[in-house]
Amino acid sequence: MERLKTGSSKDKILEKSEEALDSGDLIVYPTDTVYGLGADATSDEAVKKVYEAKSRPEENPISVIVDSLSMAEKVASLDDDEKKVIRKMFPGPLTIVSDSNSYVSDRLTGNTGKIGIRIPGHALVLDLVSRLGRPMTTTSANITGGKTPRSPEEAIDQVGDSVEIVIDDGELDESDPSTVFEIEDSNVRIIREGPVSKSAIQEVL
Repeated sequence: MERLKTGSSKDKILEKSEEALDSGDLIVYPTDTVYGLGADATSDEAVKKVYEAKSRPEENPISVIVDSLSMAEKVASLDDDEKKVIRKMFPGPLTIVSDSNSYVSDRLTGNTGKIGIRIPGHALVLDLVSRLGRPMTTTSANITGGKTPRSPEEAIDQVGDSVEIVIDDGELDESDPSTVFEIEDSNVRIIREGPVSKSAIQEVL
């Protein structure tokens, strides 16, 4: 495992992280909420490693990070309301759930046929996904049910043996995990409460 501090060369961080992801390995990375566990979301084998590292039941879905609306449209069948929310509210601490196009590994849907999509407010992570050219998994870098990792140490203590790269951005500000929601007939349904309220999302529609 190699630990790369964000104060060091950005190009080095992106290059080594991309190499790990391209090789089917896992990385730990910072977001605008907590430290995440990343893998190439289009690779069944890499996604399997994420579930194993977290001891996560395979029926529990895992979301993905995209860098843009255009990449999101490859991942899911987005309607006009969903596109509108992504345009107006992303990047940010939000995860929108929609019907999967099977562009990413079907394992990530937990057999629901749906996929969660994030565009976090963290420039380095978005640069990495853009450089990778395809989505990356986004799930907290912890054992299922374990402490939510807001520092590299908390992530390493739980999943360090399973990852090749840790992008160290220090202690993250206290924040809840992202708001998870879906839109049905222009109505917002909250799946997991988070920093953004239902009313704030509904106002966009």
